Amino acid sequence: MSAVSEVHGGSTSSVRRVIVASLVGTSLEWYDFFIYGTATALVFNVLFFPGVDPLLGTILGFITAAVGFVARPLGGIVFGHYGDKVGRKTVLVVTLVLMGAATFLIGLVPTTDVIGAWAPALLVLLRFLQGIGLGGEWGGAVLMSLESGAADRRGLNASWPQVGVPVGLLLANGVLALMQAVTDKEAFLAWGWRVPFLLSGLLVIVGLWIRMTIAESPLYKKVEASDKKASAPLIEVVRRFPKQIVLALGARVGVDIAFYVFVLFITTYITTYLELPGSLALNAVLIAAAIQAFVIPLFGALSDTYGRRPIYIAGAVGAAIWVFAFFALLDTGSFPLILLAAVVALIFHAAMYGVQASFIAEMFPTAVRYTGASIGYQLAGIAGGALAPIIATTLLAAYGSSIAVSIYVVVALAVTTLCVLLSRETAKIDIAAEDVALTAGSAS
Repeated sequence: MSAVSEVHGGSTSSVRRVIVASLVGTSLEWYDFFIYGTATALVFNVLFFPGVDPLLGTILGFITAAVGFVARPLGGIVFGHYGDKVGRKTVLVVTLVLMGAATFLIGLVPTTDVIGAWAPALLVLLRFLQGIGLGGEWGGAVLMSLESGAADRRGLNASWPQVGVPVGLLLANGVLALMQAVTDKEAFLAWGWRVPFLLSGLLVIVGLWIRMTIAESPLYKKVEASDKKASAPLIEVVRRFPKQIVLALGARVGVDIAFYVFVLFITTYITTYLELPGSLALNAVLIAAAIQAFVIPLFGALSDTYGRRPIYIAGAVGAAIWVFAFFALLDTGSFPLILLAAVVALIFHAAMYGVQASFIAEMFPTAVRYTGASIGYQLAGIAGGALAPIIATTLLAAYGSSIAVSIYVVVALAVTTLCVLLSRETAKIDIAAEDVALTAGSAS
């Protein structure tokens, strides 16, 4: 059966329910994750690291944020194991609850003025739990979408959970911007910043209700019915697919670094370096994220027609060139030009990110796909999202110029481009047939 005609199973309506559930769940998870990062640049440096230079306070805040990225590979390993052992759906419910609870509790943490060093310590603990939850979420949401629909729409279907990133970013920055608009500076620092975190409790209830209504992945059910599940997914994927893990990591790392410079470091750059209102960055990212939410599925669909690698590489090259214009436009202090910088940056990112989910997931067979894809994807988060804001802020402090930050992004995207070039094209492969061939090969 050809890759184009192969259907993984499930009616159009059931596939649509899976995609909607995956999109809603990932949007809420990323909302939870992003409000921490944005709040770090806006208030955590003041409330949890008082008495230090604002730039140093921001760096310290980003270090606590980085803990979430360090925890993500652990979440990928733990939940990837259970996702390959007991199914995708069950794991997705657990990760959503974990993330929501941790985020809600962040909204209740007293400041350093109240409980001293316990305040940043509690932030670190809860950020760690956020990372565990998100580390297990991504793989399951992507695989449910990719494994439930037609083979010739895998790129499009798998791109929908990726839309959760701009939607989550939109929600996080939108709620924070709203709270800034309806409160003065003192009220925002006193209690306004807590509202977005506390809202997570209500959002999780909605996400759980939607997620509980979907069926398990058809491809996973086939593996389960054939009794071909991996007994130790982590050991098997490391033993049999080490090259794929390394290439997945490299293909992601530049995408991650570029993204966090474009959407998170922008706030630090505008408020601390340019000494302009943070609302310029928040509003620009808000509009850019809304546009990106529409173009991510477009690039996913284009990859079904033209291949994963050409679209991915085009996005990487475009982002590497644009990063220099990005900072030049920010330096003008003009909101229309700042907005242009953010919009174009996130369109180039969308070209990579819309393809990334199917590209990485298709590297691994169904029996170990949750574990393999999660490890490769989440390990990149340490070198990428965890360190990018810290490194970018440090480079800015050391050189007093954005040029060093731009070079840092270009080098990272060069690594990503190389890893994509070294990977095979996966758009037209028959993953169900490869499952059979790999199982037969391992049994021989």
